[in-house]
Amino acid sequence: MNKSSEKPLYFVAFVWLLFFNLKEVENNVQKWRFSFDTFCRFGYNGTILQVAESQKTQNKVFLTDANHIILGYRVKLLEERILRDGKVFPGEVLKVGGFLNHLIDDTLMEEIGKEIYSLYKCDQVTKILTLEASGIAIACYAAMYLHVPVLFAKKSKTANISKDVYSAEVKSYTHGNVNTIMVEKEFLNSSDRVLIVDDFLAHGEALRGLIALIGQAGATLVGCAIAIEKGFQKGGDELREQGVRIESLAIIESMSDDGVTFRKN
Repeated sequence: MNKSSEKPLYFVAFVWLLFFNLKEVENNVQKWRFSFDTFCRFGYNGTILQVAESQKTQNKVFLTDANHIILGYRVKLLEERILRDGKVFPGEVLKVGGFLNHLIDDTLMEEIGKEIYSLYKCDQVTKILTLEASGIAIACYAAMYLHVPVLFAKKSKTANISKDVYSAEVKSYTHGNVNTIMVEKEFLNSSDRVLIVDDFLAHGEALRGLIALIGQAGATLVGCAIAIEKGFQKGGDELREQGVRIESLAIIESMSDDGVTFRKN
C-alpha cells in the first residue's frame, strides 16, 4: 500500500477517534448534570459538603467553596464583560450601564438568572426581593427559573401604595442621600422564604435595608444573590461575618484607571 492510499485511512481513523472522544465528553457532561440535579446545598463559605450522587452511581460530589463553584463559566462570562465594557470613574464608581443596569443584555441576563437558580434551587425560595430600579431586571431573570414572584421595594411613596407598609432607611453612598424604602405588608408575610437579588453590593446598606423589611415581616431570609460585589468596600464580608449567605457572581478586589482585579477563590 502506497502513502497516498494510506491518507484516507488515516483521515477515517482520525474522524472516528474524534467522534468517540466527543461522545465521551457529552456522556460525562450528562452525568455531571444529573449529579448536580440531585444536589442540594446546605452550607456556605468554605463548608465542605459531601452528597451522594444517586443510587445508580457511587460517585460523590465534593464542594469546598460555596462562592462561584457552580457553573463557573457564567461567572467568567460576567467578569470578561466587565473588563471589556465596564468603565471606572473617580470615587470608586464602576459603570456597567452598557450591559447590566441601563442598557440590558438579554443573553447575559439569562445566564445570570440561570446561575442564581443553580445557587438557590434547593432552598425552597418563595419570593425574590429587590430594590428599584436597577435590581428589578436581574431579579426577574432569576425568578423566571426559580418560578417565584418578584417583589421590589420602592424608594418613594406613591399614590397607589397603602399606608400599611414595612419600611427602612437606606443610605446611598453613590447619590449621597438617604432613602426610605418600603413594601406593602400584604405582599410579604411570615411564611415567605425570601431571596434578595441586586445588581451591586458595596457598603451593604441596601442589603441591610432589605433584610430589615424581611425581619419586620417575620419572613425567612434564604440568602442574597449579587451580580457584582465591590469586595474592597467590605460590606459583603461584614454581612457574611454576621451569618448572612451572600453569593456574588463577580467580586472586585480592586479597581483603578489601570483596570479591574477580581477576587480569586
